[in-house]
Amino acid sequence: MTNQNLAPLPEPDPSAFTGDDARFIADFATLCTFGATPGGGVERQAGSAADGEQRHWFASLLRGAGFEVVFDRIGNQFGLLELVPGAPYVVVGSHMDSQPTAGRYDGAYGVLAAAHAAFRLAEAYRSDAAAGRQPKYNIAVVNWFNEEGSRFQPSMMGSSVYTGKLDLETALATTDAQGVSVREALESIGCLGEGEGPRAAFAAEIHIEQGRSMERDGITIGVVDSNWAANKYEFIVHGEQSHTGSTIIEDRKDALLGASMLVVTAREIADRFPGALHTSVGHLNVYPNSPVVVASRVNLLLDLRSADEKILAEADALLHQRVSEIEQAAKVRIERRTGHSWPVTPYQIEGVELAEKAAADLGLSHGRVKTLAGHDSTNMKDLVPTVMLFVPSAEGISHNEHEYTRDEDLVAGLHMLTEVLGKLVEGALDES
Repeated sequence: MTNQNLAPLPEPDPSAFTGDDARFIADFATLCTFGATPGGGVERQAGSAADGEQRHWFASLLRGAGFEVVFDRIGNQFGLLELVPGAPYVVVGSHMDSQPTAGRYDGAYGVLAAAHAAFRLAEAYRSDAAAGRQPKYNIAVVNWFNEEGSRFQPSMMGSSVYTGKLDLETALATTDAQGVSVREALESIGCLGEGEGPRAAFAAEIHIEQGRSMERDGITIGVVDSNWAANKYEFIVHGEQSHTGSTIIEDRKDALLGASMLVVTAREIADRFPGALHTSVGHLNVYPNSPVVVASRVNLLLDLRSADEKILAEADALLHQRVSEIEQAAKVRIERRTGHSWPVTPYQIEGVELAEKAAADLGLSHGRVKTLAGHDSTNMKDLVPTVMLFVPSAEGISHNEHEYTRDEDLVAGLHMLTEVLGKLVEGALDES
């Protein structure tokens, strides 16, 4: 599917709504202008100039609503609203960084929806205080750093540091393809802070589904009950540089040939488990990348994902069996560096049931879904009880400039997140 074959995306239309909903859609339209691409998407990779511009705009939006804005030691951006002095926070949000030539909605919708949900609750607590609506926790709207992992690996970097899964200094020292470190990138956009961020009691995130199931099933709200397991690897294929014209085939030690065989192997393994296993190679770095030189080194990133850990383990074993066979066939050496992995883990059932009740109370069609992709909430749920919500993605398109979710679904998701956030802030999951 190419972007040229798709119709232009509708622009966000605030005039179709009134009041706070119209303001939300207008703010989303503004957010879409940062790093906008000619094809209707955005490019604002972590720590880039466009990322810095949107972060500072978002800080102004938060401060204008009375929130304190802070950045932690890995560049996570928090908008803090203290409702109960000394109490921990409900951390709500997603990420605003993107893939190259990405869609408008991935991550960014969840951050802006979190902010507007928090704005509405702040106003409600001010106006309803005499009616007995009483918060027990504070609110922290979060924009996690480098969820996408396109410029700096691994993905979900900010939430991994926040939850203690990734060492801070290792993260800060990570470099991009041009040798720029995370520390340098954050300093360049004025977003490297201090401290570990607010203390979390609960967490919530809303996101586009990035798949077809909700649109197919005709539901407006997806309540995520579990994530797929994943193994992510960096492989380095070592060959021997030589002349493509004069070196006979039998003498070649072609790193690109070995890497290509790995790419094909990943797909062949997926085909052995139709519908139950996803595999991909999304990044290749070839050296010296000259048309007349047999490649001496190729770095590639390969991942395996499944909801069944037995299938994932079997696929992983098949992959590593093929690695040794490829080494012999292509006369190369393959070095494996484990990137990161995570098991199948459920979201807390109390949070799932709370979200289902909230959707029913609002009259929104809903159903339980699983997340195949990684999200910052998959880190947070290992730290505190966490609610993860989805809204539909048109045709399942994502990581593509033509990623699209209808304005009506964006607003419905905002109403849903506001209801869930209010329940969390008021202690509905205290017993969990």
